[in-house]
Amino acid sequence: MSSIKDIPNQERPYEKMLMYGEKVLTNIELLSIIIKTGTKESSALEIAQKVMMKGADEENSLRFLQNLSIQELMQIEGIGKVKAIELKAVGEIAKRISKPLINAQIKVNSKEDIANIFLEELQNEKSEILKVVLLNNKNIIKKILNIAVGSEENISINIKAILSEPVKMQISRIILVHNHPSRKSNAK
Repeated sequence: MSSIKDIPNQERPYEKMLMYGEKVLTNIELLSIIIKTGTKESSALEIAQKVMMKGADEENSLRFLQNLSIQELMQIEGIGKVKAIELKAVGEIAKRISKPLINAQIKVNSKEDIANIFLEELQNEKSEILKVVLLNNKNIIKKILNIAVGSEENISINIKAILSEPVKMQISRIILVHNHPSRKSNAK
């Protein structure tokens, strides 16, 4: 086992971030900052490395963390309940940060605009999700509604759930958005 104290100051994650900024840190170093402390057997960096091994097929991405449950994280040596909860919380914060800002007056001109807004949020979901985007007459997003959550391969929808809010708000333009968590895009 190595200790963080064995690493030169300028190479330790906290100090490195202070000196050079967060962009120069590796995913392992970023995770070690969240993990904070190690165990008698492993440093925070070594634990972070074990976490990254869970997503080895993700090409150095941290997205796999959103798909791991608290229980799966706790199976990693050095990750207890509190650290697993902290890692899940950071993942959820990142997800929420990437959500579109309604107050930003986002104008929709194409299906690509909609894809850019929702791709980050929906691509790692395990269940099919249906959203309704309400637009004004100038195609500016006024509201985004979460209508239904289904299984991995299908979703049950109610037309009343889709149309009640647009009717109340006197919205004449809506866009339905949903994902394909099973990666199958053909309808059954």
